[in-house]
Amino acid sequence: MTQLEQFAAPGSEWWRSAVIYQIYPRSFADASGDGIGDLPGITARLDALKDLGVDAIWLSPFMTSPQRDAGYDVADYRDVDPLFGTLADFDTMLAEAHARGIRVIVDLVPNHSSDQHEWFQQALKAGPGSPERARYIFRDGRGENGELPPNNWESVFGGGMWQRVTESDGTPGQWYLHIFDATQPDFDWNNEEVQEEFRSILRFWLDRGVDGFRVDVAHGMIKTEGLPDYVPPADADSMGGGQADVPYWGQDGVHEIYRDWHKVLAEYDGDRALCGEAWLPTLERTAEWVRPDEMHQTFNFPYLMTPWDAEKLRSVIRESLDAFGNVGAPSTWVLSNHDVVRHATRLALTVDNPQGEGIGPNTAGKPDPVVGLARGRAATALMLALPGSAYIYQGEELGLPEAMEIPDEYRQDPTWFRTNGERYGRDGCRVPLPWDADAPAYGFNETGRSWLPQPSEWAQFARSTEEADPTSTLALYKELLVKRREFGFATGSLVWEDAGVDAVAFRRGDVHVLVNLGSAPLPLPADATIVLASQPVEGSELPVDTTVWYTRG
Repeated sequence: MTQLEQFAAPGSEWWRSAVIYQIYPRSFADASGDGIGDLPGITARLDALKDLGVDAIWLSPFMTSPQRDAGYDVADYRDVDPLFGTLADFDTMLAEAHARGIRVIVDLVPNHSSDQHEWFQQALKAGPGSPERARYIFRDGRGENGELPPNNWESVFGGGMWQRVTESDGTPGQWYLHIFDATQPDFDWNNEEVQEEFRSILRFWLDRGVDGFRVDVAHGMIKTEGLPDYVPPADADSMGGGQADVPYWGQDGVHEIYRDWHKVLAEYDGDRALCGEAWLPTLERTAEWVRPDEMHQTFNFPYLMTPWDAEKLRSVIRESLDAFGNVGAPSTWVLSNHDVVRHATRLALTVDNPQGEGIGPNTAGKPDPVVGLARGRAATALMLALPGSAYIYQGEELGLPEAMEIPDEYRQDPTWFRTNGERYGRDGCRVPLPWDADAPAYGFNETGRSWLPQPSEWAQFARSTEEADPTSTLALYKELLVKRREFGFATGSLVWEDAGVDAVAFRRGDVHVLVNLGSAPLPLPADATIVLASQPVEGSELPVDTTVWYTRG
């Protein structure tokens, strides 16, 4: 019996303690040489992930798509986009991952489809009032001739949230809702046909052997009845995480969807898991997504968005453990993903940078890269000492910073285009990975092609460079994951300790964890024996922007 065939006792399921590595397929590894990463590329690099020490991988979308939003506009939920390979390539990758004891989670995008999806094309042809249009959110416009959108909602990507169609007779027609790009029409999740279609999609991938799903925009899908007007506050983030009572985010009806999906996953052996991308204003609200009969995990975005501040970090950790613990779920911890500025850059920004804004050549408050990397390493050493499940975004194990100097002509994020260049968007965290400092495209492929340009200074971050350096960020991540498992940090509780206002300090069993977020070194106990540190520690003081794990006596 292999590791993946063993069934966990209740309360010890794999997803409660796993370290899950996010793969953004188009930027991970490119076997075909066309400049876009693919599934065979992932398969070829699985040994590197086993060596890193992760328990599972989560793949961002690879399903058939016109790629207007990097695959988050799905045209066929049951096939692989030719950019990334074939279903056979997926099956091979899945089998090879399982052979290495690595589970596989796939991204599912249920809030919306591509406008090239068969259903939406049928809806355009069928006309108002048809069953085909009832699968999406079509409405008549306001104004004398329906020339005004049904309400005033603004798209996450900028501009209005409604698009008017031209009917088959050539006349201006109804409007359809799209929270994101106009090429991403929202499904109407009050429609039973939509609900049954996604049950079928879940089973399609579960039958192939996937271990779970990361659910995109898990707090969307249900909209307030009547679609009332809404104007977000001026400082609102794009995904609604800071606002309450948004009519298209966090509606109670979404919970019925996940209770239904929970039952579908329960039909399968092996502790299959649902993890939600739910941007919500409080941790208590976030924890509602992981009540025992709903999802198994949800991303801890309040933790991700916490600035480099001791008091705020202590507070969010306490609140997270309480909120998730109260519903019997593990807290998750995450610092970076494909939608936010990489934390080795973000934690050293000197001005606010709302989620979705991005960073570019003209951004104010650019960070000191040395400070950013130090804080990034320290933040990870803190995160991996906490009980629960942790997520790592590809490249953060190399200490990759945000790519800030991407020329305008290479940008591809819809946010950049829909805001006429006012917001840079997410390209900077999606640049293809450097594997080999001396190879074309830093080893991303053999041809040197890359769908986004790689910064010239990234040779120092290449895996080949860091593997030869025992002080590298890669070496630190490997050590953290080994020690995390050795000390059983993924389960159990922590005991808070007092180390001053500019520190985060707690004990996990016999191991003490101390983080210096202040402006001066902190004293270490005279009898401290350092287990690991995010930066070199000389003498009896902990440097600024450094995390240490130590024992005493």
